[in-house]
Amino acid sequence: MTNNSSDFTPILLGSDFNVYGMARSFYDLYGKKVKAYSEIQLAPTRYTKIVDLETISGFSEDPKWIEEMMKLKKEYSNHDEPVILIGCGDGYAELISKHKKELEDVFVCPYVDYDLIKNLNSKEKFYELCDRYNLPYPGTKIISKDNFENNDIEQPFAYPIALKPTNSVEWLDIHFEGRKKAFTIQNEDEYKDIVRKVYQNGYKSDLIIQDFIPGDDSNMRVLNAYVDKNHKVKMMCLGHPLLEDPAPSAIGNYVAILPDYDEHTYKQIKDFLESINFTGYANFDMKYDSRDQTYKLFEINLRQGRSSFFVTLNGYNLADWVVKDYVLDILKDQDVVYANQNKKDYKLWLGVTPKIFNEYAKDNDDKEFALNLIKNGNYGNTFWFNKDRNFKRFALMKWMNLNYKKNFKKFFYENKG
Repeated sequence: MTNNSSDFTPILLGSDFNVYGMARSFYDLYGKKVKAYSEIQLAPTRYTKIVDLETISGFSEDPKWIEEMMKLKKEYSNHDEPVILIGCGDGYAELISKHKKELEDVFVCPYVDYDLIKNLNSKEKFYELCDRYNLPYPGTKIISKDNFENNDIEQPFAYPIALKPTNSVEWLDIHFEGRKKAFTIQNEDEYKDIVRKVYQNGYKSDLIIQDFIPGDDSNMRVLNAYVDKNHKVKMMCLGHPLLEDPAPSAIGNYVAILPDYDEHTYKQIKDFLESINFTGYANFDMKYDSRDQTYKLFEINLRQGRSSFFVTLNGYNLADWVVKDYVLDILKDQDVVYANQNKKDYKLWLGVTPKIFNEYAKDNDDKEFALNLIKNGNYGNTFWFNKDRNFKRFALMKWMNLNYKKNFKKFFYENKG
């Protein structure tokens, strides 16, 4: 089978930056518009000729999701070529895994079984796996709803502490004033107030209290991997975030990533993924702890991250791996690729303007290196694609950049306090 656009059909679920980045990765290789389905349309997939997005009311959860997918299954059942189904959000990835047996006679579903994905999506159970496989993670205590109702929520760490939900999928449906993706809490009163708001507004799963690892955004690392259908890691790409979005609803979203290389981390994560028989895309967040010189894992995402286009930007096209695996069937003969071994080839990924990056990123050697990459034109972003440019996307990009400027001005120093 030759490597051309008629040999397979990719379908993406979602409409965010991750979807556009994956569509762009496919389009770069095959020059073909990519079909996507989502409950709503978000800004990154507006006014584009490379994503054919169809919105379906209620598509983000069962029973509507599987009802619609069974209709799509019937529609795509007459395709002779592989139809690759890629969920670009936590909820979609979990739904594909949950219904994989119902779908995989028509769709290629590069996901682990549902029991494993539930364990990995739960930070609590993920940390249990970290213990089993000797992966470092921050000091952690679990708080349940029962603990809260029994007024038993004492935590063992010095302030500040980190607080986050164990169930990232359930958290998407929880809303209250001051809600964030994750909290950095400065004192006991604030801690008790946040826990109260979380549980009184409908959250049912456990909360994670963690020892706060000192240091700013530039101590973070992000690692993307692709694991083939035989559970062998084939690509690993490490990134060094230099700046994060400061808006409360977006804390933890990277807006500047420099490629990085760490062979010990690569091999450590490779052994873990292969030991648990992982399949498909994985995305890890971690932070360097200067107190014991280790990278401590925060979580694993069973998908690409919203900023994972930095992998494609640096020459390791995210779409290519799943095509080589399930369409061309050639990955089994290839050794693992540890990305970013040559700093001369690095390209900086930006989710904000170079001006915002320069103003807010921490001054250090990595920032200077990144600014030199910008100066020499060795940088890029997900949204502004030279084969998909038009006035409406240009205006939308300007609007998004203006919002970033406002958010950094309003929230950056507040969150650093």
